Amino acid sequence: MPADRIPIARFSAITRISQRALRYYDRLEILVPEARDPFTGYRYYTSSQMELGVKIKAICSLGFSLEDLKTYLQAEACGDWDTVDSLMEGRLSAVRLEILRLKRIEALLKEERTELIGMALTEPAVKDVPALRVICRKETGILSPTIEKLIGELCSFVDLPASKRNQLKVIGPVIAIYHEDCAKGNENDRERGDEHVSVEAEAISDWSEKEVSIEVALPIAGKVEGEGSGIEVKSLPAARMLSMIHKGSYPTLHKSYQSVFKYMAGAGLEVAGPIRELYLSDPCKTAEEELLTEIQIPYRKER
Repeated sequence: MPADRIPIARFSAITRISQRALRYYDRLEILVPEARDPFTGYRYYTSSQMELGVKIKAICSLGFSLEDLKTYLQAEACGDWDTVDSLMEGRLSAVRLEILRLKRIEALLKEERTELIGMALTEPAVKDVPALRVICRKETGILSPTIEKLIGELCSFVDLPASKRNQLKVIGPVIAIYHEDCAKGNENDRERGDEHVSVEAEAISDWSEKEVSIEVALPIAGKVEGEGSGIEVKSLPAARMLSMIHKGSYPTLHKSYQSVFKYMAGAGLEVAGPIRELYLSDPCKTAEEELLTEIQIPYRKER
């Protein structure tokens, strides 16, 4: 066997990448072996690929996703250092958020056992939300009655004979999307201390009293027929969100918003798009104090 023809087992031992991962990287075209036996399909690497293998192992150890890993390697190969720097900055932000999360867990572990129950529900976490195909309606109005009205209209659409004939099904919780720019405000007015409420949280708490632009969406599967009356079919984009679960009545949601925005301020983050609320419980079947609502906030590093 030529010296520069390294079997997958040996290459795995050298780079500390498992053989299973190497096969997966091959399929994703992240690390493709230089040669392959035409009869057995056995993979062979070269010494020149060792550096790339070690680099991939190092990047993965920093917590990058496979998608970000591939983007990083392509950008580096093309000399696109802006993309490389952006990926590194994004990962650094995520690490800082994780450090804050672990510090909060450390503090809670020093408290009474009963505090741990609340922690599971209220701790902010970074979450990669996939793209969702939805039917949706958008309207401007007072918060609660407008959301209830739009939910009713979407559910009525799902119950239409044509929808049932096309096996249209709701496959996820109701989503409310707030298109108001809740991050508006004078930056000089923002107080970073724990005793102050952020500008964003104040804006959110005021939504119940004024007309705002609201979109309600239902994740669906199946064919949609007869769009109309303002009902739209579209795909909500995939996004990296800061997620937080609120337990309690809808009028108390502002408390969780205050908590998550305070968390973002400490990490140097700002809102980067429409905020989503996912209603995980049916208010007709669940007591107010037991309702679960997920808050999802797209974020970016403060400029």
